[in-house]
Amino acid sequence: MGRSAYIYPKKGGIQLEKVKELLSYFQQITTKTGEQLNWKYDDRAFPYTIEEKVDEELGSYLLLKGKDENYDHLLIGVNENEEDGYVQITLPESATHGDKGKGNELAKFLAKKIKGNLKLFNGRVMPF
Repeated sequence: MGRSAYIYPKKGGIQLEKVKELLSYFQQITTKTGEQLNWKYDDRAFPYTIEEKVDEELGSYLLLKGKDENYDHLLIGVNENEEDGYVQITLPESATHGDKGKGNELAKFLAKKIKGNLKLFNGRVMPF
């Protein structure tokens, strides 16, 4: 498996459903930005389709599949433990430069909305 970024909420746990809601919100606001600019910005801002998957070992997670050749896929999972839960965004070995850039952007967006500490793919920590 590739590299991962982690978001640790400052208080309380986090659920996969909340992450799905935040990704949907991200898509909505980027679509509105595109409409204001009269440009199909949403296709570039969120170049993925979202599928919820279930694995016996991993549990439920989100598979973000790229819509074009610049993006392969990202995986987003959640440890839903009430006290020390976290969101994990994983770049698989097949990830492109586009996936890494978009993974960083989505990680920062989610960390800001969740109000948590973000440990980026390169190990750097950013508080939100």
